[in-house]
Parts: sequence; C-alpha cells; structure tokens
Amino acid sequence: SICEPAELRNVMHSIDVILHLSVTECLAYYEGRYDNVRARSVDGRWVVFPAHAVQRVVGHEGVHGVFRITFTDQGRFHHIVPLNRY
Repeated sequence: SICEPAELRNVMHSIDVILHLSVTECLAYYEGRYDNVRARSVDGRWVVFPAHAVQRVVGHEGVHGVFRITFTDQGRFHHIVPLNRY
C-alpha cells in the first residue's frame, strides 16, 4: 500500500558477528586507541564497525558471543545487540 507503517519504511540491514574481546582489548577501544573493530560474521565475511559500539555490550570478562549489528542503507553502524553470549 501507499501508506506503509514507519517500521517497514525504515528497515535496517543486519549482520551477525562473532566477538571475542578481552577486557584489555575493550579498554583499548574505550580509551580511543582504536577507531574500528574487525570481526568475522557467522557466514564468514569480515565486518568492520566503530569501536565505540563495544561499549554497549562489554561485560566483566570483555565481549564474547554472537552479536547482531544493524546498519543503514548507507552502510553506517546503527546498533549492536547480543544474540548469544558465552
């Protein structure tokens, strides 16, 4: 229909990535020593996203698990959420 709900007009793209970052690595990202994180997706592709994103998901042991990264049509980072932490 011509009048789509907003949630359909603004569908985000996503990719699931596997992250294993120690507390020390997370601290380096937090301190700004790195601008980006490079990770492998669950389907084998390499993904690069802003380092500040890990601040949202870091725990006492660092960041470990599978996370969904959403991004805009322009390929810009939007959000990260945990799918499975281990």
